[in-house]
Amino acid sequence: MNKPLICLRNLSVRLDGRLILDHVTAHVSAGEIVTIVGPNGSGKSTLLRAMIGAVPAVSGTIERAPGLRIGYVPQRLALDAALPMTVQRFLGLPKRVSAREAVTALELAGVPDLRKRQMTQLSGGQFQRVLLARALMENPQLLLLDEATQGLDQPGAAAFYQRIEQVRNDLGCAVVMVSHDLHVVMAASDRVLCLNGHVCCEGSPHNVADAPEYRALFGSGTKGTMALYQHQHSHSHDHNHNQDKAN
Repeated sequence: MNKPLICLRNLSVRLDGRLILDHVTAHVSAGEIVTIVGPNGSGKSTLLRAMIGAVPAVSGTIERAPGLRIGYVPQRLALDAALPMTVQRFLGLPKRVSAREAVTALELAGVPDLRKRQMTQLSGGQFQRVLLARALMENPQLLLLDEATQGLDQPGAAAFYQRIEQVRNDLGCAVVMVSHDLHVVMAASDRVLCLNGHVCCEGSPHNVADAPEYRALFGSGTKGTMALYQHQHSHSHDHNHNQDKAN
């Protein structure tokens, strides 16, 4: 087994005197898509911010592969509507990038024609794709997305996650996603980590869906969600994953 890109061991984080993460142990390996699910306030965003070093741990360790390149797509980004800024200029902050570099990143994000558009004129979906393009500028080995589809409708969210799968395939990067779109995200995930301050359960989407800890957090309504997931998963992945299901 390859050494993980990032490994968290017994990580605890306290913010404003409150314990947000309590002895969380997790890892992410090259090329896999890991989704973090959990109720509001469960520490999902804090976990991603700890991974990039934006919040300090009170105990535990984070080990990153040497020279690990991380791309990060935040949950939201507020821009001053009165400030004119093209997509090209936004992608060039804080250091200027060439038109070719910008177009390459936008093509990877699935929006090749937005380079000269004003940031304030973009739709919600286009804005998120530009944030994704910016995260891809450094050719990341690990891509972190913090509820990157918040505010998008279901077709928009599904299209975004399909693009993430394509990015993973093109770059070979690992992806960690935080999301509430359970039925969409599950179909795009190799592994799911269910968080509620601590790791409640983790494993393949199918195993997590059947875990009592998961159902306790998300209620009986998850049966319908997971039925939809299993329907999507069987249609899109049966051919490739028959061996996995046999194990």
